Amino acid sequence: MRQFKTVMYHYVRELANGRYPGIKGLEYEKFKRQIAYLSARYTIIRMEDVLAACDGASLPENAMLLTFDDSYIDHFTQVFPVLDGCGIQGSFFIPAKTFAEHKLLDVNKIHFILAAGGGEALLPALFSRLDYYRGKEFDFPSNAELYDLYGMPNRFDSREVSFIKRILQNGLPERLRRIISSELFKQYVGISEEVFARELYMNEDQIALLKRKGMFIGVHGYDHYWLGKLPKAEMEQDLTRALDKMAPFIDRNCWVMNYPYGSEGSYNEDVLAFLGRNGCRAGFTTKAETADLDVCDRLLLPRYDTNDFPAD
Repeated sequence: MRQFKTVMYHYVRELANGRYPGIKGLEYEKFKRQIAYLSARYTIIRMEDVLAACDGASLPENAMLLTFDDSYIDHFTQVFPVLDGCGIQGSFFIPAKTFAEHKLLDVNKIHFILAAGGGEALLPALFSRLDYYRGKEFDFPSNAELYDLYGMPNRFDSREVSFIKRILQNGLPERLRRIISSELFKQYVGISEEVFARELYMNEDQIALLKRKGMFIGVHGYDHYWLGKLPKAEMEQDLTRALDKMAPFIDRNCWVMNYPYGSEGSYNEDVLAFLGRNGCRAGFTTKAETADLDVCDRLLLPRYDTNDFPAD
């Protein structure tokens, strides 16, 4: 048998009593209960088991892998002690910019803008910024056209929230996206981005400790881009920078990729070809289904969200 389920986690924290209760994450107490629930019903495997299975080895029945994206400090302060105490390996995927530059990723600016401002309330402010910049230096469609193009609800986000995320992730020129997201971050969050970044992410020493304690460290790009939407040269530059910075934590001849955002558009044939040429042994998407290594492309392994499983 070479089938397994993978669970994906992001924020794990005390949400109700935290500074940003609106952030989409998993309550710490619920996380602990979920780990107990999963441990009782599945065999929690290691990334090394997955890599061996990619080469033909068998996996236990009801195998499950645990993955954690984006290098949040939550993963060191909340997640790691629980996993370590249970003797479970987690696989942590690090966008290298978080520790190399201590700068706030665009994706996280957007998360906390939404947590502080809300979707429907934030939409008029975003439209106002688009109106302000349209035609001055940047040329892009009307708000109505953009909303029709990028306002696509999904199983976790309303149309408004999905539009805000997508327009600020890749729907505008990168320089304009960063200008607008920084303006909205200042308006709604009101904290220095540098200070916020140093509080939000793990540092190199913390990542190194996870590795020493048996956790698996994987690659999540450098700047958390939609890699499949970048020009080929820029995509390769981002991944090369990531591999260079992640060198202390990975084996350049046998490493694992986790595509930022994880859906189609996060990867393409050029991305997969680069990974294949540069020592990547497995890659993870966000397609919610069970991985079957007799069928799946090892570079396009699916993952479930934590919300797909109960906690009790």
